[in-house]
Amino acid sequence: MPFIDIRDIRLYYEMRGKGPRLLFFNGTGGDLRRKPGIFDSPLAEHFEILAHDQRGLGQTDRPDIPYTMEDYAMDANALLDALGWDSCSLLGFSFGGMVAQEFALRFPRRVQRLVLACTSSGGAGGDSYPMHEFGPLSPEERARRIIPLIDTQCDADWQAANPKQFKEMVDQMVADYMIGADEPGRMAGARRQLKARMGHDVYERLPNLKMPVFVCGGRYDGIVPVSNLEAIYKQLPCSYLELFNGGHRFFLQDPRAFERISEFLLKKFEDES
Repeated sequence: MPFIDIRDIRLYYEMRGKGPRLLFFNGTGGDLRRKPGIFDSPLAEHFEILAHDQRGLGQTDRPDIPYTMEDYAMDANALLDALGWDSCSLLGFSFGGMVAQEFALRFPRRVQRLVLACTSSGGAGGDSYPMHEFGPLSPEERARRIIPLIDTQCDADWQAANPKQFKEMVDQMVADYMIGADEPGRMAGARRQLKARMGHDVYERLPNLKMPVFVCGGRYDGIVPVSNLEAIYKQLPCSYLELFNGGHRFFLQDPRAFERISEFLLKKFEDES
């Protein structure tokens, strides 16, 4: 398994595929052992993808100190240094989009193109749903509360009309949550990530990003409302905004999502702005 020592942690990463280089940032609680992942997506057919478990999560170390958004960006920068990637495109989903914003602002020369998916800028641009509120809940109750936020179409009426499908969704989310549950420090690492997330605010700095940016998300996302995506888009001098039929996991619901992300990264729709 590929581990590498960077800064103050031993970091787990994976790198697969051929084509233009793409650095991927995972979302809240992200763990590369969960499936389907970025390497199972259509992007794996067109890009050399680098992904990692961020500090406190997955198989990466969980140092017993506070984490900051700067830490997550600096970790990724050190990873690129260690692997000899001078520059690449970035793709960040949810919390990963927050890290991608921080990274691009700190290391703009390393970023060719930037995809910000179902994410928020913080501050005047709006915050994502306060996920730390679910910390005390059991895995099942947590899943039952989060599913209608992930997709607002899965409201109480839908759940009553589709009990079997809803139970399957709950069971799958609980199973994902339990991956690595017995590993020391897992819960503490997840809490530290959520605390770092609470301090995210790059809204006023976003106009400094001059690279092309694709802002995208789902129309039925209760974690990141469309207004947050629109706020990011309006702050960026060279950006595109597109909404898809789905919620927070729109990229798994709308087959056009990965197609459009790929087209953007391959520079195929500049004339649509």
